[in-house]
Amino acid sequence: MQSSLIGKVEKAKRYAQEPDRVTLSEFSADFRGEHNSYTVTYKCNKWHCTCHFFSQWETCSHTMALQRLFAGVLPKEAVAPPAADLTG
Repeated sequence: MQSSLIGKVEKAKRYAQEPDRVTLSEFSADFRGEHNSYTVTYKCNKWHCTCHFFSQWETCSHTMALQRLFAGVLPKEAVAPPAADLTG
């Protein structure tokens, strides 16, 4: 491996250990739920999911799962769902 690439690999390892360097501003994910697959997006500081529950409540188990999964790299306002997580 060339020395310049080795340096980039080492830097990438260091960056990966410092998640506070990253803030996701938008993304799209395919989520395989228990009954169906859904598309979950985060864009313009808003969540969206293609499941029926989200269309009524503006939150769902899919968005809440991704909020937990990406809590370290999402903006703080993206982590708190509109309906409070009552289960802790």
